[in-house]
Amino acid sequence: MRVVLVLLVICALSVGFALDLEYEKPTVLITLLVRNKAHILPLFLSYVEQLDYPKKRIAIWLRCDHSSDNSAVLLQQWLRKSGNLYHSVDYDFDQKTQRYQNETSVYDWPESRFKHLIALKEEALQYARDIWADYIFFLDADVLLTSPQTLTSLTRLQLPIVAPMLFSEGLYSNFWCGMTEDYYYQRTDEYMEIYHRRKVGVYEVPMVHTAVLVDMNYAGARYLTFDRQRLIQMQSEQQLRVYDGPVDDIIVFAMSANSSGVPLRVSNELAFGYLMQPLEPSDTLEQDVQQLINIRANMVNDLGQVPPILDYFQNHIHLPEKSKVNFDHIFMINLLRRPERREKMERIFNEIGLDVEHFPAVDGKELNAQLVQQMGISFLPGYEDPYHHRPMTMGEIGCFLSHYRIWQQIVERQLQQVLILEDDIRFKPYFKSNALRVLEQVEKLDYDLIYFGRKRLKEENEPWVDGTDNLVHVGYSYWTLAYVITLQGANKLLAAKPLENLIPVDEFLPIMFDRHPQKDWSSVFETRNLIAFSAAPLLLYPTHYTGESGYISDTEDSQQVAFVETTADEPQPKSDRQQIFANSLQLDQDLKLGESSHNNALPQVSMGKSHQEL
Repeated sequence: MRVVLVLLVICALSVGFALDLEYEKPTVLITLLVRNKAHILPLFLSYVEQLDYPKKRIAIWLRCDHSSDNSAVLLQQWLRKSGNLYHSVDYDFDQKTQRYQNETSVYDWPESRFKHLIALKEEALQYARDIWADYIFFLDADVLLTSPQTLTSLTRLQLPIVAPMLFSEGLYSNFWCGMTEDYYYQRTDEYMEIYHRRKVGVYEVPMVHTAVLVDMNYAGARYLTFDRQRLIQMQSEQQLRVYDGPVDDIIVFAMSANSSGVPLRVSNELAFGYLMQPLEPSDTLEQDVQQLINIRANMVNDLGQVPPILDYFQNHIHLPEKSKVNFDHIFMINLLRRPERREKMERIFNEIGLDVEHFPAVDGKELNAQLVQQMGISFLPGYEDPYHHRPMTMGEIGCFLSHYRIWQQIVERQLQQVLILEDDIRFKPYFKSNALRVLEQVEKLDYDLIYFGRKRLKEENEPWVDGTDNLVHVGYSYWTLAYVITLQGANKLLAAKPLENLIPVDEFLPIMFDRHPQKDWSSVFETRNLIAFSAAPLLLYPTHYTGESGYISDTEDSQQVAFVETTADEPQPKSDRQQIFANSLQLDQDLKLGESSHNNALPQVSMGKSHQEL
């Protein structure tokens, strides 16, 4: 319940669209109730305008009041530029009243604010009836509809009430799958299935809000209301259980639909867009702005870029200032032949404000047996991949060399603390502030390496680091998605002379902090004193996991180094993960140039290394 109340605080903007099958009258009404949303309005209005439903069949109903920013100015600019595109616009701006009585902040919801919002929504509902609209689309200003097909898709369903499922920076969305007897939100397994789109379709649910399309021609629509007293009166007349819940527009609306036999549904058939999470009364505008930064970064991850906004709003978009956080440097490893990954990551760095240097990866496609031997590389005796039981690939060699050369640069340039990123990662929300928190906690500790992203491989005890809230002593882990390395740590890794006993980099690191289970491998490296921690929770994760659509592994999909028997009588390696191998791995002189590659997005290893989410 508290979540719902706060959400409405943020929005104070709902849009009622009216849609129609005849050109003479509108088909959809949009109810915009705007308050202090200047930071999101350029995107919100741009994405409303990019909807592919015929604008001459859309009427707009717009109200703006109680704002202390320039929301009204932006709305007026939009109406001057785009208002004539629509069937009609009914608007009213109150720029004198800036606060509600008894409110503690713009994110507070005193009863007077609820009553005002409910009165406006009731007015919009009646307006839709008066103009004979076929549909009314209630759309809150915290919604960013990135799919132009949203209205077309929803109206084609021909359902009494349907909501487009929206993503947020977490698990919050605009529907419930469960509701308690006293009208509180109840998380269910089905919610997760729908939200993560593990199943795709249209589903009946007990609650939808924030973006809701209502068919005004449906018989039960005349009983729909946001007003608590009207709902109670209707239920009393029908001898139904009388609503005894709070004065809350979205709960009352859901209960009026339930009492009238009007089903509520949510559709996840398209990736419709995003919404902001509700804030608490004690929160600030800066936290809402940061949410928008997180959502814009998610757009780049999901869509490749932030969808464009209207030209005349461009000067209202301000990206965060770039910084290295508290690192001496940040490197991103990227293959030159993967420019699309580099461009995408650079867009994300722009959105979240990270100053990052592109580091050209060593490409496994450009390696062959002769080049590898000229580099003085030899392989760890007895190594084979513990899951696929194969020798290293040229892609894994290139991946290791990429990290190795950064370690060399750290030493050459005397960089004290460096963040190394691969090029197919997704940052968790509030990355910069969370990274700063971790660095502050480690400031007085002696350390060499901190994982920011990893795959934990063993269910083993990882105790908290004394005096910290977000660091654990790291156990056996895979992936080098992102890690912090110190000058001291880089020196230790180079001193181990890993090119003389080469194994994949995400096997080498656990050996160096002495948490690798394969003791025969570990024993080759006498000094294993790397001091390693992991951020908890992790600060980023891969964009794709093994088997998912879009998953590409440049390490797995590359030429293997051939396994050569040292004598005719030696046995071949067994398919046992703990088997100790005596055989040596050698390069096959007949390896063909151009048949291997390097994965610099993340060390996308075998199925066993990346089969589940963190």
